[in-house]
Amino acid sequence: MSLNRRDFLKLSASATGATIVVSACSTKKSDSPDPISKLRPKTNSIIPITENERRARMDKARRLMIKNKIDAIYLEGGTSLFYFTGVRWGTSERMFAAVLPARGELAYICPKFEEDRARELIRFGDDVRTWEEHESPYKRVAQIFKDRGIRKGTVGLEERVRFFLFDGIRKEAPGLEYVSGDPITIPCRVIKSHAEIALMQLASDITIEAYKASIALLEKGMTKNDFRRISTAAHRALGVSGGIGCQIAEASSKPHGSIKHIELKEGDIVLMDGGCGVDGYRSDISRTIVFGEPTKRQREIWDLASRAKAAAFAAAGVGVPCEDVDAAARQVHVDYGFGPGYKVPGCPHRTGHGIGLDGHEWINLVKGNKIPMEVGMCFSNEPMVVIPREFGVRLEDCMYITKEGPRYFSGPSPSIEQPFI
Repeated sequence: MSLNRRDFLKLSASATGATIVVSACSTKKSDSPDPISKLRPKTNSIIPITENERRARMDKARRLMIKNKIDAIYLEGGTSLFYFTGVRWGTSERMFAAVLPARGELAYICPKFEEDRARELIRFGDDVRTWEEHESPYKRVAQIFKDRGIRKGTVGLEERVRFFLFDGIRKEAPGLEYVSGDPITIPCRVIKSHAEIALMQLASDITIEAYKASIALLEKGMTKNDFRRISTAAHRALGVSGGIGCQIAEASSKPHGSIKHIELKEGDIVLMDGGCGVDGYRSDISRTIVFGEPTKRQREIWDLASRAKAAAFAAAGVGVPCEDVDAAARQVHVDYGFGPGYKVPGCPHRTGHGIGLDGHEWINLVKGNKIPMEVGMCFSNEPMVVIPREFGVRLEDCMYITKEGPRYFSGPSPSIEQPFI
């Protein structure tokens, strides 16, 4: 991939490494090589989650089941199935699922014609119940319950189990009570291990490199789709699947963008948001820059967003209720004269969300969430500032909680001209 680039970005070396500095755009084209062509895969350092760690996860889930009086949990293809078993399996109208009992062996339900593929992927247990195309997979699930001694009791359903699967199971096993599996899956997944943190760190490092290469290729006349293609190619060159969305000028005042066709011009705000996955674990990073020289107004609002984000980070820590972090960020907006609450100008959404195998997962930094932060929890920090019909600024970096306090996976941005440390 070879694209002309404007030299609105100057690359300079510092003692701490490469730094991108945003300067005024120019119509002069650079003869320097396409920065994406210089990228190389960074996936050689991936250390996957070990089988011992997955066994420990299942053991914790069983302890939580006993504590919550749940006899088994049902998991269909998705991130929770991968979290516990290491099996990656997409969802379709055909059931592929696992039953993890509080006592007894893990079991799988699989289409018969997929059995060989399933057994290649399965790392734990060898109880695979298959069903032919004309047969009922729900009867296989009900039989697993009976074989594990669960004739009466309670079954937890992972939150993303589709209704038709639940409906089919309860008709075949009507004597059981069906409840949310959240008391099992959430306490397991929200506390990240050192291995999970390392994978998320690598995902963030890769996305930052993709950002640097992609921003360096911004040109007058580009659209959000042009930038998405560039950022996808950058992530691919780094060895992962990922991308960065882009909202230009007034489209940036809508937190998740606009369908309008807008072409980049000098002086426009450019709000970017994206990430990638490394062995399933996600990054999520936003940057806001100006294509050209920032106005006083743009710089002032950028600085406001940066201060609110810093206040949220300073408030975070072990034992701190999640809503306190949101409140700290919002107070900065209120002190400036924006808000209160979700009113705009100001921040129209929560300060942050959980992140891990899903880009958005539990637990949110939002008013009313009194859950205290714990070591290993991971959150985005993104108290956006929206100026309706004008522009918006979001400076998102994710953080994880340690005994000593919060730590960033990436960032924060030093200034509107310098999006990366």
